[in-house]
Amino acid sequence: MANIKSALKRVKTTRIRATRNAADKSMIRTVIRHFETALKEGNSELAKEKLQKVTKTIDKLASKGILHKNTAARKKSRLTRKLNKIAG
Repeated sequence: MANIKSALKRVKTTRIRATRNAADKSMIRTVIRHFETALKEGNSELAKEKLQKVTKTIDKLASKGILHKNTAARKKSRLTRKLNKIAG
């Protein structure tokens, strides 16, 4: 364990950030799961609404740096393709 005051603070800050990041990543997985459930049910209107929420959440996490911008774009693209495949 660290003895220096600044090192102790870094440990504490890292724990807080790691907890927050884990919660945000869990949230994005949950939102994506809700979207895919709506797709499986065949409810395209609900799926469109869920996709908007997923897109908003992914963009928010990418802007905070929790997701890389290319990862965010890839996730959005794949989910949009899934919706278009079912709806179209």
